[in-house]
Amino acid sequence: MTTHDRLLDAHSGDEVPNLAQRAVGLAGWAARTGYSFTRKLPGVDTAERGIRQVERQLLGELRRRLDEVDDPYHAALSAASAMNRPTGNGRATAFDAPAVITVVPSRDGHSEPLRAAMAELLNRSIGFGRERAKEYLYAIILRQLTPDEARILSALSDGSPFPLIDVAERAGVGGTGRIVLRNASTVGKAAGVSLNDQVPSYLTRLIGLGLADIDEEAPSLETQYEILMTDETVRQAEASIKRAKLIRRTVHISRLGAQFWEACDPTAR
Repeated sequence: MTTHDRLLDAHSGDEVPNLAQRAVGLAGWAARTGYSFTRKLPGVDTAERGIRQVERQLLGELRRRLDEVDDPYHAALSAASAMNRPTGNGRATAFDAPAVITVVPSRDGHSEPLRAAMAELLNRSIGFGRERAKEYLYAIILRQLTPDEARILSALSDGSPFPLIDVAERAGVGGTGRIVLRNASTVGKAAGVSLNDQVPSYLTRLIGLGLADIDEEAPSLETQYEILMTDETVRQAEASIKRAKLIRRTVHISRLGAQFWEACDPTAR
């Protein structure tokens, strides 16, 4: 059996333990072999087409696993409809087997989907060990990231800080009023993102997910701050208000971000 066949057969059984770990492993395998997909060698056009087909199948399998199987919200909402079938005692349950969490049906005899989904998630948590819970957390984080955000996280992964600027209205003597731009940074250009004007939004999301942290201004990054002040997004924000105040800080990978990257780093062996 080929490596490709073994990878595609990995999900064929009735049980799917460590699903997120295998999905991340599949992503790592695809990334590590990505160079061979794009190399140009004389006389191997047919072979390359076959390899690209395999790559599409592998990435499609990863997407299917993350989007359909290991997304607890998808599974929970799917289970909710089944939970609307009353049992003999007039209650709907989260599993066909005896459930720990039960859902009281509404007056029309049906369980509300959101309540049923919460019951499903609570039941899924029963018996979860530390590693399995971590896999679920990482899988859910992974499927929320955009490609540009993944690039930024990769740029932050070595722990180096990057300059961060907020643009605010100046209020009173040294005071700060309304903030018109948050989390502008040079990390987007360093990471090679496609939408550099969206870097503030990307960083806001990464910070919200707990993957990046904000810290105090770093005087050692003075040159980078000066470069950031010439960024078009920052200049437009300054021009949108009468008196602008630039708040300097730094952004770096968080503890969770470092753990997440260690688990998902496609270049790790």
